[in-house]
Amino acid sequence: MSGPGRLVGYVALLVTPAALLLSAVRAPPDLSIGFLTVPIGVALAGTVVAETERQRLSRIDAVGLDQTATVDALVVATAAVVTYELSIHAGLGPVRASALIGLVVGLALPQVDGAAYCGSFVGMVSPAVLSSLGGVAIAGTVAGLAFVAATDVFGGFGGKYGALALFGSLTSVALLDADYAVGSTLVWEVVPAIVAVAVVAAVATVVLRTHAGASAVVASAVVGLAAGLMFPIVLPTLGSTLVAVAFCASFVGMSSADRLGTLGQVVWAGLICGLVYVVVTPALAGTGGKLGTTAFVSCLAVAGGLELPTLVRSRVDWSWLDRSQ
Repeated sequence: MSGPGRLVGYVALLVTPAALLLSAVRAPPDLSIGFLTVPIGVALAGTVVAETERQRLSRIDAVGLDQTATVDALVVATAAVVTYELSIHAGLGPVRASALIGLVVGLALPQVDGAAYCGSFVGMVSPAVLSSLGGVAIAGTVAGLAFVAATDVFGGFGGKYGALALFGSLTSVALLDADYAVGSTLVWEVVPAIVAVAVVAAVATVVLRTHAGASAVVASAVVGLAAGLMFPIVLPTLGSTLVAVAFCASFVGMSSADRLGTLGQVVWAGLICGLVYVVVTPALAGTGGKLGTTAFVSCLAVAGGLELPTLVRSRVDWSWLDRSQ
């Protein structure tokens, strides 16, 4: 990817999470004012990774586009439309439709599973936001271009595909002058269940990858489908919420070992993911890719916390301590 193209991908993966967190702060949930510290803390920790990533990208040589990039962009756009059709007109709902696309493509065409999964997140958009296939196609096309531009950017972070999908959704909403859906808020009593499900889903995805040999896409899709089938039956009142939470946190479990290297780090990211989910529930309601963006910022927060001591040591001159002794 060329330098300018890579910059577009980098900016898209910064602006999109920022838009979600800012929207959450402007419309806080009816829980506790203390929950406002969640998006603020996540944003601050994420800036550490953003700076590290910027430095890394400056050292990578630019490469041109190839046929693979074109195919990926087309797959993203196509998967967006197909997922929307499955979700709305086939009645599967957004989570099961997206997870089904991820599972089928992950098993049959693993070479394009990432692009298809990214597009499926676009197709999770509510018809209250984008009511036509044309609007979904625009969102998918923009997300596809962003997917190609961000090939070398923030690699290995779970939720990255969702953030690119949300970028496409927000762009389509702006171009079509559409409105977001009416967001709902969550009550305090459901927060422990949400956090617990998020942690379990993140860990389950990692286990499927490391012990069952599943790819990241297939592992996440299996967790999403299992949640989509189980929770509405076992917990009909809270089922739809927990399905979304489990699918959201499964993206945390897609992170590579280079980004989240231990199970403990995955647990922390899953826990933060659950908290962020609670806070952003009323924000940008009905958009595709919101769940993935929630996972993305949670992974960035944990990685940022891990990188902070190293960054501080490299940026602060500690020699005065030696001189004072």
